[in-house]
Amino acid sequence: MNKIIALDIWQLASAYLFILILLLIVRWRKIPREKEILISALRMTLQLVLVGYVLTYMFDHPSVWLTLAAVAAMEAFAIFNVYKRVKVKLTAPLKRIVAFSMTVGTLSTLLYFDFIVVHFSPWFSPRYFIPIAGMIIGNSMTGITLGIGTLAGGMKNRRHLVEAALMLGATPREAMRPIVNESFDAAILPTINSMVGMGIVFLPGMMTGQILSGTSPVTAIEYQIAVMLGITGAVSLTVILCLHFAAKAYFNHRSQLRD
Repeated sequence: MNKIIALDIWQLASAYLFILILLLIVRWRKIPREKEILISALRMTLQLVLVGYVLTYMFDHPSVWLTLAAVAAMEAFAIFNVYKRVKVKLTAPLKRIVAFSMTVGTLSTLLYFDFIVVHFSPWFSPRYFIPIAGMIIGNSMTGITLGIGTLAGGMKNRRHLVEAALMLGATPREAMRPIVNESFDAAILPTINSMVGMGIVFLPGMMTGQILSGTSPVTAIEYQIAVMLGITGAVSLTVILCLHFAAKAYFNHRSQLRD
């Protein structure tokens, strides 16, 4: 049996040297990021330590309600994070569309993954359900942020082109098609790039963690392929749902652009 190398507190603390290197670089280049870097490192540490204790409790006391509550909290945080990260101000209808798309897209993918692909028992097992949900929700959050941000930015900068297309007889769907396609492409590109480089350029985090914990590389690869395909499906579904309804939200019932 492979022995797991446990890190003591001093070994873990030594890894923060990399944060110090980053701080020295941004200070040397006079980039005003020191405060943001320190806060990010501190938040990451506190959040992961807290999550570690919470997951330990949940693994020892599996409960369907605790698992669902954890996934609901992850969904809520992801949706709120999308609102914050999009540089263009989102209207109330667009915020509702983001929330709907994130929830429907990620949960449908997660349940399919649970009952069809992996089929673990019980279905709410936090050891499987929560880590997989985290990867699906996290990547979908990034995709939908890029998608809705590109769409909102495109409508702000190219509204006159949409109006011109409408005046020439195009339907709202036809007038919006270039911006929607560009937004979808921007949203899925990071996922496609990850798949292209995976296995040759880099080993994914989940696979690396499994191998370091003593899992067979072949088993780790099987899980990584399945999870990556699930992430791709979730990102595609959440983004296309969001863009489809968001594009419609820019028009009234008479197919006229809203102010």
